[in-house]
Amino acid sequence: MNKLTLEERARILHLLCEGMSIRAIARLTGASKNTVAKLLVDAGKACDAYHCANVRDVNAAHVQVDEIWSFTYAKQKNVATAEPTPEGAGDTWTWTAIDAVSKMVLSYLVGGRDAEYALWFMDDLASRLATRVQLTSDGHRTYLEAVEGAFGADVDYAQLVKLYGSEDGKSSEVRCSPAECSGIRKRTVEGKPDNAHVSTSYVERQNLTMRMHMRRFTRLTDAFSNKVENHAHAVALHVMYYNFVRKHKTLRMTPAMAAGVADRLWEIEEIAKLVEEAEAKRGKRELYKRKDQISN
Repeated sequence: MNKLTLEERARILHLLCEGMSIRAIARLTGASKNTVAKLLVDAGKACDAYHCANVRDVNAAHVQVDEIWSFTYAKQKNVATAEPTPEGAGDTWTWTAIDAVSKMVLSYLVGGRDAEYALWFMDDLASRLATRVQLTSDGHRTYLEAVEGAFGADVDYAQLVKLYGSEDGKSSEVRCSPAECSGIRKRTVEGKPDNAHVSTSYVERQNLTMRMHMRRFTRLTDAFSNKVENHAHAVALHVMYYNFVRKHKTLRMTPAMAAGVADRLWEIEEIAKLVEEAEAKRGKRELYKRKDQISN
């Protein structure tokens, strides 16, 4: 069986991270669609493992959290009529937490938008922070209990509630566009947050970055995930690329460097090396397993 070289893997991963579809990458590189999809899965697993192990004890002062919508297999309204429907089909939400100073994505989670996922997300975020932070979210109610459960009183937490609609009560919503935001309301929930830093602007800008850099997030196209697991792998790869490889235009360094998590600018080949290292570890485990089976 032909095996991709490190350079070939790096090229495919770079194209994935820049928002190209799997089929387009297969046409450009000559690799099969299944090869590109498998590399995405392997890279997502390796990136998630690296993020979980190394993005710890981050010194952040102001953290913003938000959720971005997408769908898996079919939109929620069409799930009932789609046969057969895989597990996780329908609305898929990606929770993200970003450090407003370094612009680093500290935590992410793919799944539903209910209280259970909110608690998992906040628990993970709290485990990655080294100091007390000021936290800002939108008005989503599930955050209230989740933040309380994860941080207790050790957080300065405020919600930024956006008000939609015109003063005359008429809806300004049009197809594919949200209603016009007519104002905001800042609400203190816990601690003493500084109103000047109660904002979700940076995390909402990160939502746009995700839509631009992951083809399956692009709206009004036929690009979407068929499996929620692959959706999560794509997010893991994007976060790794965004944090460690892609130089931030304003900071002139990567978010990981700005946050003190990395001391250098990564190359895309280093993500490909993570995949190869994970494959080598799996190979050793399988070899040991076969030896144990033979000896028994």
